[in-house]
Amino acid sequence: MPTETIQVARAAAVAELKRLLGARANDSASVREHHSRGESYHAPAAPDIVCFPHTTGEVADIVRISARHQVPVVAFGAGTSLEGHVHAVHGGITIDLREMNKVLRVSSDDLDVTVEAGVTRKQLNKALHNTGLTFPVDPGADATIGGMAATRASGTTAVRYGTMRENVLGLTVVLADGTVIHTGSRARKSSAGYDLTRLFVGSEGTLGVITELTLRLHPLPEAVSAAVCAFDSIQGAVETVIATIQLGIPVARMELLDEVQMDAVNRYSKTTYAAAPTLFFEFHSDSARHVADQAEAVQAIAAERGGRGFEFATRLEDRERLWQARHDALYAALALRPGARAWTTDVCVPISRLAECVLDTKKDHAGAPFPICLVGHAGDGNFHLLYVLDPESARELDEARVLNERMVMRALAMGGTCSGEHGVGLGKMKYLEAEHGLALETMRTIKRALDPDNRMNPGKMLEPKSALQQ
Repeated sequence: MPTETIQVARAAAVAELKRLLGARANDSASVREHHSRGESYHAPAAPDIVCFPHTTGEVADIVRISARHQVPVVAFGAGTSLEGHVHAVHGGITIDLREMNKVLRVSSDDLDVTVEAGVTRKQLNKALHNTGLTFPVDPGADATIGGMAATRASGTTAVRYGTMRENVLGLTVVLADGTVIHTGSRARKSSAGYDLTRLFVGSEGTLGVITELTLRLHPLPEAVSAAVCAFDSIQGAVETVIATIQLGIPVARMELLDEVQMDAVNRYSKTTYAAAPTLFFEFHSDSARHVADQAEAVQAIAAERGGRGFEFATRLEDRERLWQARHDALYAALALRPGARAWTTDVCVPISRLAECVLDTKKDHAGAPFPICLVGHAGDGNFHLLYVLDPESARELDEARVLNERMVMRALAMGGTCSGEHGVGLGKMKYLEAEHGLALETMRTIKRALDPDNRMNPGKMLEPKSALQQ
């Protein structure tokens, strides 16, 4: 389509959106810039206009306008994504769902809840206060529930409670033509039809816009204990993780931080942990005795593998302080180099290959000219690297790109995946063919069926064959 025609169509769409939403359709430079990026290293890309709907009906109206004028649509939550999911690389309409933030229904009897997509993780758990229930999926950032579903997020508690895939029961989704569909049900199992819920969980806004979600809740554990343990070597720490999982000890969280990340945490969070490879644990149960048994078993496993100084935290404030230091890992890494930006990447491998993958990756990264921190949700074979880069240095960016590619290809060779939880977005697109082979064309077939004009978050996840051939 000629550039002039595109500009005319977009101007018409902007005018129509302003008539529909008034001040909630905003094309000011500052608002567009705010919605041009997430928390990734990717270059920002601003939309033409940002819309703030209040209902699913308004989202459907926005998408219909985009269809009439052939304008791209990008869904936006809290802007915490790490692979460029929210960047409007082809301009168009950004739909910011943060004002759709109602908790619509809570069922304590059925252990489920229905929320609008803009509800955040912390907001939801605050609403569940005094119910005895919790939504445990914890990616670290206070992300929106809709964004967490769209990227199939997980985080520190996945080893016990699973990822968003296991905890989403049903969805309301606006399709590319403005049709509103409802997937799944509140039943705990079903064999009726295709599992559309799982199709949209992890689709990163490329198939439709998620507006409401029904989620599985979990009882709050009666007893909780946390612990931290430093190790003589990262191999000993990872072998402790593997042994704990293989022995079936039901840990709730098991996080790995290398010596570089621990030094950064101490500097940033004013803690005094050993600057050594370290595991953070959390144990959940319905009895204090069972929690103590779990902790003792893990402590014995760690001691056999070079673990030292197993430090417990049972009081709520002590546990929160411990986990806050873990959640501050990104900001602690950035503080190592003021003015830097982080390239945050992740892979996931079968648990039996985790030690090999981590050790080979650490060896490969030795001598890099910039700090590299390792953080892992080690209990499910997932670990992250934070390349702390000079944003003005093309050389550093190129070197990080090479190191990241080696790690990804290593993980794929071990039967793993190019992304355990960050998603594909812009940054991991090039690895999908190596990971999925001919199945990638099946994904393209689904994309063409649901979004034949390629308007839904175009340029992310995968490109239609027609775009690749241009």
